[in-house]
Amino acid sequence: MKIETIAIQAGRNPDRQIGAVMPPIHLSTTFIRGNEGEYVYSRTGNPNRDALEDCLTALEGGAGAIAFSSGMAAMASIFQALKQGDHVILPDDTYFGVRELVTTMLVDWGLTYSMVDMTDLNAVDQAVQNNTKLIWIETPSNPMLKITDVAAVAEIAHAAGALCAVDGTWATPLLQRCLDLGADLVAHSTTKYLGGHSDLLGGIVVAKEDNDFLERIRKVQHIGGAAPSGFDSWLLLRGIRTLPYRMRAHCHNALKIAQFLADHPQVHTVHYPGLESHPGHAVAQKQMSDFGGMMSIQVVGGSEKAARVAASTKIFAQATSLGGVESLIEHRAPVEDENTKTPWDLLRISVGLEHADDLIEDLAQALRS
Repeated sequence: MKIETIAIQAGRNPDRQIGAVMPPIHLSTTFIRGNEGEYVYSRTGNPNRDALEDCLTALEGGAGAIAFSSGMAAMASIFQALKQGDHVILPDDTYFGVRELVTTMLVDWGLTYSMVDMTDLNAVDQAVQNNTKLIWIETPSNPMLKITDVAAVAEIAHAAGALCAVDGTWATPLLQRCLDLGADLVAHSTTKYLGGHSDLLGGIVVAKEDNDFLERIRKVQHIGGAAPSGFDSWLLLRGIRTLPYRMRAHCHNALKIAQFLADHPQVHTVHYPGLESHPGHAVAQKQMSDFGGMMSIQVVGGSEKAARVAASTKIFAQATSLGGVESLIEHRAPVEDENTKTPWDLLRISVGLEHADDLIEDLAQALRS
């Protein structure tokens, strides 16, 4: 079955009692014992959440999925399912929230880590230790859009008896099939492209196998309580229905804009894997069906110029987050912490579904500021 059909059909479960084509929203926090679905309390189970998990399992081609109330809750659950003394390998440019989680919080629980350039497979291999249990990939990375060879890193992980997990938020299941490439787990901030409308928070972990490790993650969800509401699950399912068509438009617009910016005299670097000049272009071509709607640019004039450009756009909203139908721009380094590796002249751009010509004109006038 093609992914466009899966996105619409998976987890739909029409209401058989009254014939509603779309499932109702279940807002109840508690359930009568002995009900058909064996629901007891919404923290441990909700019909909308079950439908969402079924849908994401099908979209990723996995064996099971666990939904969370945010992307960070989903990603944290993978690290929380590890044990004291375990070692993890992270990208040196990993999303700052994941970096802070591991390096300032979970180290106090006995987790150890190494950070390497994931584009250097030799460096990844050399970072493996006897107690390495997880290699964490983020591709494309945030905000530098580095591309990691998922299949190659998964091989290194499995040779060491470790798991390979991928943050696939920017690519989505439509553009990058992480489990098919060899990963054991894929996580998404569903707040972003999967929801697609900037009106919900959510996260998901999808596993290649329904095994003991996935059960540990499920326990983190049940006991920790970071479960999405029935309403957010319903909204997310609604967003997923149009994901394939939205992603095609995001990719189309982003490539046109990247090509325009690559020739602009006020931009000295465009980070977009769809450009042949991108160092990860060949790997992206191999493992992605298209190159996504995210890019970063570095402007001539440094931090001051970057801030001025972000404040001068009229269509691009100056805001955090990404993946919605609306275009966003952000001077990224100031919103991270003092340990940021993000260049201060960098602008992160989430290309929306407005007409590409209007977006190009907006960026052109802002770069003249």
